[in-house]
Amino acid sequence: MANERFENIWDAIEADPVERERMKLLSQLMSTLQDHIRQQGWTQSEAAGRLNVTQPRVSDLMRGKIALFSIDAIVGMLAAAGMTVEFKTRKAA
Repeated sequence: MANERFENIWDAIEADPVERERMKLLSQLMSTLQDHIRQQGWTQSEAAGRLNVTQPRVSDLMRGKIALFSIDAIVGMLAAAGMTVEFKTRKAA
């Protein structure tokens, strides 16, 4: 059996192409927000106040609990952090 290479973890573990793209986008947005929180040096409590969510919600974010978040929720948190989101689309290969 040959080893198969994947560009993204979601390509390897998600069979549904629609769900795979959704998860790729969500994970990218979450990673951006996690990085921003770290770069700002915010505690989880401080991040919660700035993002208008609870500290346990920030904890879930920082632990990468992707199943607990929607794209809408993360976009809202990014906006509350003073960030904007830009989308780029292209035809699938």
